[in-house]
Amino acid sequence: MHIAVLATNTDDSAFAAKHPRDVEKFRALMHGVRPGWKITAFDLPKGEFPEDVQGVDGFLIGGSPSSVHDEDAWIERLFAVIREAHAAGKPLAGACFGHQAIAMALGGTVGPNPGPFVLGTAETEVVSPAPWMEPVGSFRLAAAHGEQVTVLPPGAEVVGQTPGCPAACYRIGSAIFATQYHPEMTPEFLAALVEEFAPKFPAEVGAAAKASLALDTEGQRFAEWIARFFEGPRPQV
Repeated sequence: MHIAVLATNTDDSAFAAKHPRDVEKFRALMHGVRPGWKITAFDLPKGEFPEDVQGVDGFLIGGSPSSVHDEDAWIERLFAVIREAHAAGKPLAGACFGHQAIAMALGGTVGPNPGPFVLGTAETEVVSPAPWMEPVGSFRLAAAHGEQVTVLPPGAEVVGQTPGCPAACYRIGSAIFATQYHPEMTPEFLAALVEEFAPKFPAEVGAAAKASLALDTEGQRFAEWIARFFEGPRPQV
């Protein structure tokens, strides 16, 4: 299996420089469950894009502090790649910004959170599990978002939701699988992220973020679902 990781993180801060880049996080995530897979990474903000969507078996799109509403050329180009890959029957998985970008590119809507910025550990209640997920009531992943999918694209079905995010996880048949949250963030990285950014938000956001760290994240569990999604029958849109 050959998966293209489309990295969208634009953070070049001193904090980011202390930690693995997103391309490394996603490679480690997927190799943790499928060590033999080929993972090719593209840093989209730096102008790196796959030449041909037919050259890989699927796409995994990561998170970013950028907004899908920004007018940067790389974001518009990403939307075009998503539409081209989807039309070609290539499976797409998305996390956070990737979750939102897929929805936007395919006709959905993204808007601000109805409440404050979400930071820390988020627990998603599974309301309609996908076939590649084992029977499960909920799952926990890292969270860092001020925007979310407010209208799903045509054909999409909600897989899971949180109290402030009704479309926390969705799918389109066996062609799209996306979550608002971050399976690639390890508990150690999430703790460092909260320590760095909690003071920049209102006190209640920071306090909730720090309290949420008592709950373990389940990135490898979600990675197994992503792997099964990519391995599944293609496509059912």
